[in-house]
Amino acid sequence: MGTRDPRTDAYIAKSADFARPILTYLREVVHEACPEVQETTKWSSPFFDYKGTMCQMAAFKEHCAFGFWKGALVVETPEKKEGAGSFGAIRSIKDLPPKKTLIAYIRKAAKLNEEGVKSPTRGKTATKKPDAKVPDYLAAALKKNKTAAKQFEAFSPSCRREYIDWLTEAKTDATREKRLETAIEWIGEGKHRNWKYQR
Repeated sequence: MGTRDPRTDAYIAKSADFARPILTYLREVVHEACPEVQETTKWSSPFFDYKGTMCQMAAFKEHCAFGFWKGALVVETPEKKEGAGSFGAIRSIKDLPPKKTLIAYIRKAAKLNEEGVKSPTRGKTATKKPDAKVPDYLAAALKKNKTAAKQFEAFSPSCRREYIDWLTEAKTDATREKRLETAIEWIGEGKHRNWKYQR
């Protein structure tokens, strides 16, 4: 027999009013489709395990998400949907596939775990992106400001890339010039491109 985790009850109870019936419904369908499922909590969200991680659900401010750990092998989703998970942003039970379809997906996910099938994307080492090429105008501006040049050199490749992308994505020369001025100022202060949003 499967198990129910009191942390899942607590998670559902503290979720928004619209989310509670969705999460309760998903939980019941998972147990119906896979009676031996074990509930657990990972990354502060309810997960369902059966011979390994099978699926998970989460509630956000305005939508819920439900996804399969081996999503690409369970649900064919040709286009990227808004929101996380296998079915995009779920705002009501109507946003989910019919119960019969959902049960079939859950059983398929359980069978993949039974057979020890690995996810095609999980566990692969990410290919390292080459360092972004510094545009001439940024190189020239850094050359004039030794402090900024030193800071830029000390940044991680991803930090440098954020600035380079921000500058190269400018639609007009005027926008690019303004961004360049701001970038040099922030870099000189050792600030990352998105420093305002960092805690």
